Amino acid sequence: MKWVSVATAPDQLVAEMWRELLVEEGVAAVVRPGDVTTFLGVSAYPCRLLVPEDELERAREVMRDSGLGSEDAEPEP
Repeated sequence: MKWVSVATAPDQLVAEMWRELLVEEGVAAVVRPGDVTTFLGVSAYPCRLLVPEDELERAREVMRDSGLGSEDAEPEP
């Protein structure tokens, strides 16, 4: 399974909220922190939200329809 980025959240807490939203809607998702210091705790740096490639359009739809983070999200091309 190939994982692709659906959006970049401003920090790990926001990314985790978006991940939870997607999972509740039946879309598998994982958070990929943008730094290597997260082993010390929560990252304050931008984090990418990854979904399986075949669920990308559904993930975009869920995020768009939710309005959650719509001002903060940086959609991936």
